[in-house]
Amino acid sequence: MYRIVRSRAIHPNLDNTMAELATPTRDAAWTQVADGVTLNEAAWTEQARRLLPEDALALLAALHRALDPVRQDLLAARRERYAAYDDGALPDYLDPEEHPEAHGDWQVAPLPDDLLTRRVEITGPINDPKMVINMLSRTDDGHRADAAMLDFEDSCKPSWGNILQGLDNLIGAADGTLTHEKTDAEGNVVKRYALDPDDMPLLMVRVRGLHLDESNVRVDGEPVSGALFDFAMSMFHTAQTLIDQGKTPKFYVPKVEHYLEARWFNDLFVRVQEALSIPQKTAKATFLIETLPAAFQMEEILYEYRDHAAGLNGGRWDKIFSDIKVLKEHGDRIMADRNTIGISNRDWMINYAKQLIRVCHRHGAFGMGGMAPQTPGKTEAKRQEQIAGVVADKEFESRIGHDGCWVSHPYFIAPAMKPFDEKLEEKGTTHQLDVIPELPERPDLLPKACDPKTLDGIRVNVRVSIGYMKGWLQDMGAVGWDYRMEDLATFEISRAQTWQWLHHGVTLEDGQSVTPDLVSQVFDEELETIMDEARAFFADYPDAVREKHLQRFQHARDVAEAIYLEPEFRPFLACSSDPAHLSDDERRARLRAGTC
Repeated sequence: MYRIVRSRAIHPNLDNTMAELATPTRDAAWTQVADGVTLNEAAWTEQARRLLPEDALALLAALHRALDPVRQDLLAARRERYAAYDDGALPDYLDPEEHPEAHGDWQVAPLPDDLLTRRVEITGPINDPKMVINMLSRTDDGHRADAAMLDFEDSCKPSWGNILQGLDNLIGAADGTLTHEKTDAEGNVVKRYALDPDDMPLLMVRVRGLHLDESNVRVDGEPVSGALFDFAMSMFHTAQTLIDQGKTPKFYVPKVEHYLEARWFNDLFVRVQEALSIPQKTAKATFLIETLPAAFQMEEILYEYRDHAAGLNGGRWDKIFSDIKVLKEHGDRIMADRNTIGISNRDWMINYAKQLIRVCHRHGAFGMGGMAPQTPGKTEAKRQEQIAGVVADKEFESRIGHDGCWVSHPYFIAPAMKPFDEKLEEKGTTHQLDVIPELPERPDLLPKACDPKTLDGIRVNVRVSIGYMKGWLQDMGAVGWDYRMEDLATFEISRAQTWQWLHHGVTLEDGQSVTPDLVSQVFDEELETIMDEARAFFADYPDAVREKHLQRFQHARDVAEAIYLEPEFRPFLACSSDPAHLSDDERRARLRAGTC
């Protein structure tokens, strides 16, 4: 088939002529691998055959048939709510009569011992074996995270190869056998990475969100849920291994928006444990409260999976994205440059963090804090500046009652842990379940209009998006960029904020109005700066290598700019994984066309 993809979106007030690009995207050939189960023929590799035996495929089919109709209803309900938000409605707390059980005197199921210390959790893509090993190992100076979240979601591009490699890495992490060899240009091994099975943090897996389809696997002709696939296959391959070691199969669940979605995930947990003859309440999960609608239903969400609950986490970056997405048509709630929105400097963000802690601690669950996204600077002065920022952030989180936090790089484990250690040493415990923040019963969680709104803010958004999109197009879900680990959440914030400013014609501090021409000008300028930096970085590389990277930055700019300038806001960068048979050109065209 052919998709028509505009190189730059047409806006109503923009008198401009746009070229259109017709790019072929081939349909997949499908092969039947089990009763009612088909795989994209290009996806049915030797690795897939090994990881998806007959009984695993039967499990996927049974779960899909039982749960996907409900998932489709939940996604339809989301669309209805967003239509109401666009028409002027605002998210709010539920009527107390809708779910009264959630507000009673109840407790989550008792937490196992290996979930009682979570001061610092480190996270990264599950598909990178070196990163997985580093997350599960001690640093050179002897520090180790309490838990490591291996991510199928925002830091992992959901290409079929990444998903399968992620499962392989998870299996090796669970049984302690995962290794990785670094080789030089001649193929000589220069460094070998391996786990110490007797000295590893709590192993956790974050599955994909409810909205994401795994396009390479179909049951009865329909794509399976990425979340269902990730959870079921992770449990299938590693749950018993962990249980036999006296460890808890532990998960993170992202992007829920309603307590009924939490109920769906709890049903998934129950069905998988039953199918695998694993006692109920064995698997545990922390749900990320990283959408604005979910912020108003924390107690109801926690209640729905109380038998499997380890806690809630304040996913601040996706939360900012959700704030903008939900309120994108509300011209009276346009927020400032994204880098000026912090967890401790805006009232609605402080209330959101404290409400999460209060809900969790009332019911015996952990309230986890946010991410320190820094990657180590090249100079000592830069690193000390970064450490100071991490410590300040974590001092605030530990002070208000969080039980732990996230980091994205092992270098910052020790600085992030220090404030929690100091706080917990005072208490003589490994958590802060005794802390109940003082708040109104229904604190104000709605974002407010605020400043500054600057051209530099747009530049940061655009620069991050070009750098991130280059990685995405190379099947990377996380990239180190300007001394930060950027993942899908920061791309989503960047494009959502710029789209909203453009949509409302925001006037910046310097008096300029945000227009398509201004956004395109910033893309021109930032690409030129990035190209100059890349030429310098790759100066000693062969010409062909340097030109390939420069071309990739050009492709990244073209795709990112097209998404920024779309007249209709897409709810997510993508709602399904790439079909395994597509070429690079076809994947770029598919991304520009959108899959939501």
